[in-house]
Amino acid sequence: MLYRLLSTLDREQFAPSVISLTGDGPFGGKLRKAGVPVRLLGMNTRMPNPILFFKLLGWLQEIRPDIIQTWMYHADLVGGLAGRLAGIPVIWGIRNSTTDFQRTRKRTRLIIRVCAFLSHLIPVKIVSCSEKARQIHVDAGYALEKFVIIPNGFDLSHFKPEFGASKVIRRQLGIDPSVTLIGMAARFDPQKDHVTFIRAARVFHQNFPHARFLLCGEGLVWENTPLAAEIDACGLRSRFHLLGHREDMSSLFTALDLHTLSSAYGEAFPNVLGEAMACGVPCVTTDVGDAAEIVGDTGIVVPPGSPQALAQAWEQILSLSAQERVRLGERARERIRSRYQIQQVARRYESLYLKVAQINEQV
Repeated sequence: MLYRLLSTLDREQFAPSVISLTGDGPFGGKLRKAGVPVRLLGMNTRMPNPILFFKLLGWLQEIRPDIIQTWMYHADLVGGLAGRLAGIPVIWGIRNSTTDFQRTRKRTRLIIRVCAFLSHLIPVKIVSCSEKARQIHVDAGYALEKFVIIPNGFDLSHFKPEFGASKVIRRQLGIDPSVTLIGMAARFDPQKDHVTFIRAARVFHQNFPHARFLLCGEGLVWENTPLAAEIDACGLRSRFHLLGHREDMSSLFTALDLHTLSSAYGEAFPNVLGEAMACGVPCVTTDVGDAAEIVGDTGIVVPPGSPQALAQAWEQILSLSAQERVRLGERARERIRSRYQIQQVARRYESLYLKVAQINEQV
């Protein structure tokens, strides 16, 4: 989302620059290609080095930004403290909605508590990508009056139905065009609850034995022993396709009859729902974060952790005629276009940045 935002900002008004606390990650190179300078602080998250904090301060004094926008918990804390010491207004970012903080790592829980206290002192504003995330963090002690909700946005010129892609993908996977294909794009992580997806597939398979299931994302490979064992325990190895990390997501989404998000917790604004919907694919999702608000009446929302409910929702949508499913997918894309288009979202960030900069100038 940060990459999308910076690629869309009005460069006549804004000159973005990124400092990564750790390394390049998957988007450092992409940001540079988009003309955004990227610096790497090289912090070790297990053994923080105080010297690097002062290096960060030096960079801020060199760059002299009008505003600092931090993106997630660790950056909120480190970037917030550095910005405060450098006399630069800070806007925090909240992108998580863990309702059970016990499911997060101990170090992260400590940072959340510290940030809750500092939220009353450091940030000028706190941007949350979802209403659910705002509610949870206010309950955790964050400053209510500083929150601004700006949802994630999607580039509809990138995420779109791709003519002919379904035939190509299905041919590569050996799936007949007439066979039902249900998929989920999500890294292998307890938060994403692939176990519920797999067990829902077992329930669905009883009535639809020819259906196939596609999983892609980091760790979604047959070499993943716990994942493969769960699929084998359900007797579905021949029905599943594990594709690992993929870059051709619009093509993969287009090949699906239905996309699912089975997350159990922690989601704030699940990007993958907007991406699939922008490609004209109906979605079934668990009720996590703002998923229900994203999907609206273009899909079905079920409780987390219920394979039976997930399978029933799949059956409900797939019982529609092919034409009805196409219309549902068209409505899903239109919902993203009207509510979550990246250009609209970027304008909201721009408005916030200008307001904060003007307040700082007056001070």
